[in-house]
Amino acid sequence: MPILKPPAIPPSEITPPAVWARRRELLKAALALAGTGAGLTLGRPLPAASPTGAGALEPIANVRPSPQSTDEPPTSRDDIVGYNNFYEFGTEKEDPAATAHTLKPRPWAVVVDGACEAPGQIGIEDVLTGFTQEERIYRLRCVEAWAMVVPWVGFPLGDLLKRFKPTSQARYVAFETLLDPKQMPGQRRAVLEWPYREGLRIDEAMHPLTILATGLYGQVLPNQNGAPLRLVVPWKYGFKSIKSIVRISFTATQPVNTWNQMQPDEYGFYANVNPDVDHPRWSQARHRMIGDGLFAPKRKTLMFNGYADQVASLYAGMDLRQSF
Repeated sequence: MPILKPPAIPPSEITPPAVWARRRELLKAALALAGTGAGLTLGRPLPAASPTGAGALEPIANVRPSPQSTDEPPTSRDDIVGYNNFYEFGTEKEDPAATAHTLKPRPWAVVVDGACEAPGQIGIEDVLTGFTQEERIYRLRCVEAWAMVVPWVGFPLGDLLKRFKPTSQARYVAFETLLDPKQMPGQRRAVLEWPYREGLRIDEAMHPLTILATGLYGQVLPNQNGAPLRLVVPWKYGFKSIKSIVRISFTATQPVNTWNQMQPDEYGFYANVNPDVDHPRWSQARHRMIGDGLFAPKRKTLMFNGYADQVASLYAGMDLRQSF
């Protein structure tokens, strides 16, 4: 069962949820390998889950290809929808696919507030019809040394933010996930501080690579992948890409982000992919792609996840070992 966090237990004495989940995952993989002898691919749920939304989902019309896409082949859709970090639906990778059917992504509205001239809210239908949707094939990397290539459908986050007219006081953008334990059963356990929160500097948020994703593989987002609206920041680790967003706030000060709050020595605010900065419990210099065999050689991790030409200038003069 998940390890709870009663107030009486000091945070330093609690095993991080990511550690617990990873141990379970590796144990299952080892047992499966011993039992089958072959056919195991790293990251595949064992046994394979029946992913929520793996069947026919609503197609997104008039999607255009984006020149921002990588030319790498996409990860299979089954792996993308069946292997997820989404603690609101469970701490193991296959849990969201099995349990996220409880989420109701319609109707849905996102409140935008804070340091802006035109605060308000926007409904998901206005998002889907009011912005030009593009297919962006981006790498998504987890800090646990695995990655996948996802054909997202979405639009630049900056296009939405500009509508609300951020003021000169808006130096950061904060995000919140839905808080509703009835829809998100994982929130009934105190494995994280709910609701899930994330944040970007405003220049990161306005960068053309940063998108709000509304779909993948040409269809609306499955629940377990962050329906109906999630952030995608391809040069950062995956935990920055907050899912099922209900609030976006412009702030003058650096906002709280959940993993940095829970384990600040392991998860920094910036979370830029930097192969020279190891996680305290594993190296991040090399990684495997989901779908590679368990014994396939690891690949070299590139600075900023391979997007250095586009984003390195955002961090000129910064010590990226300190601002990790």
